[in-house]
Amino acid sequence: MDDISEDLPLPVNVSVIYYSATGTVFALAKAAATAAEKLGAEVRLRKVPELAPAEAIAANAGWSAHREVTQHVREATHDDLSWADVFLFGAPTRYGLPASQMKQFIDTTGPLWAEGLLADKVASSFTATSTRHGGQESTILALNNTFYHWGCVIVAPGYTDPIQFRSGTPYGSGHVAAVGEEPPGEVELASMEFQARRAVRFAAWLKRGRACS
Repeated sequence: MDDISEDLPLPVNVSVIYYSATGTVFALAKAAATAAEKLGAEVRLRKVPELAPAEAIAANAGWSAHREVTQHVREATHDDLSWADVFLFGAPTRYGLPASQMKQFIDTTGPLWAEGLLADKVASSFTATSTRHGGQESTILALNNTFYHWGCVIVAPGYTDPIQFRSGTPYGSGHVAAVGEEPPGEVELASMEFQARRAVRFAAWLKRGRACS
């Protein structure tokens, strides 16, 4: 269960890297970043670059508004990956797969992978869909395929805390974000916070183990 109460034994660097069109995944990403910071981790909250044409964004009021209010969020770079001990990746689903913006960023990481700079890090994924069975599990599993190739230690939330029996998913946090529906609520945000704390805890254990070896 989620029993972290003491300070982290060693500093842990966390990169929360996300793509969000209208703000749902961004809300989850912020919850993850805040939870990690409360444990004493160093956190970078980063968005991946937008690929959609300006006219498509302008035609969607929610999309254009979210882009405006998140201008302050820095875009992810390779340094955010090599620096981190923990990756928390979040993207909405597109036909059961991660949004192309996230995939494009992932596809640029070959040089880091070739040097082994992405291996032995903790990784975890989260998502959002517009329907309840619209691909949350497949999107998270697709993101995790990347982490297998990188050689990461994938830490899923599992059913290891009571909140997970309310959120309903052991794979990674998610939210159903149909047009006009509410943003992530108390249960979804609590699940995301638990997932982030669990990933940070495992990273701290790994670092402590390496330091003692």
